[in-house]
Amino acid sequence: MKYVMLICDDPSNYDDLTEQEQKRAYDEIFAHVEKWEKLGRYVDGGKELQGPETARTIRRNGSGGTVVTDGPYTEIKELIGGFMVIEADTIEQAIETASEWPTIRLGTCIEVRPTVTH
Repeated sequence: MKYVMLICDDPSNYDDLTEQEQKRAYDEIFAHVEKWEKLGRYVDGGKELQGPETARTIRRNGSGGTVVTDGPYTEIKELIGGFMVIEADTIEQAIETASEWPTIRLGTCIEVRPTVTH
């Protein structure tokens, strides 16, 4: 079964990191991804997302048309910064994989959800 791992961060958690600490975090992420790709858990890729200032939110307006606004619709601290697709037999296996995400130590939270199969 496939699960999506949503990687949620408060960007301010990284404001005080030195360049060396940022590089270490990315190196740890790349090693984590490589480990789980080799074991067949990460499939269909995954991506880091650009910042919320590049986002556009589309909603239906009251007259049946649509309205496009810049950025996320709500004011929130934690933003979805990226995602991975996990292949696992159970949600517990998906959680095992997601629980090792390196930047959890910096305040990242991970949401794991099964995908809908039709």
